[in-house]
Amino acid sequence: MAAPTATAALNATVFAPGDQMLLTVTYSDADTKPLTVTIVVTDAQGNSSAPVKVTAVIDPLTVTVTDNSGRTWTRVSDNGSVAVYRSVA
Repeated sequence: MAAPTATAALNATVFAPGDQMLLTVTYSDADTKPLTVTIVVTDAQGNSSAPVKVTAVIDPLTVTVTDNSGRTWTRVSDNGSVAVYRSVA
């Protein structure tokens, strides 16, 4: 199994106390497995419904953010490949 990869960037390199800090994390995993299930319902006369599909991800990723000051980071957004976190300097 491949290990997940991540890159991260802050919105600045220097912050004054009280400044908003935004952290953008880009992440992926080469062996995450998308799964599609297709369902068709058929009655006794052979009539079938249209196919219905549902999707899921096997081996989902979780992003955890900590820093050495104990600061709290709040997730602003996460689309499954890019996550943005906010904190205060």
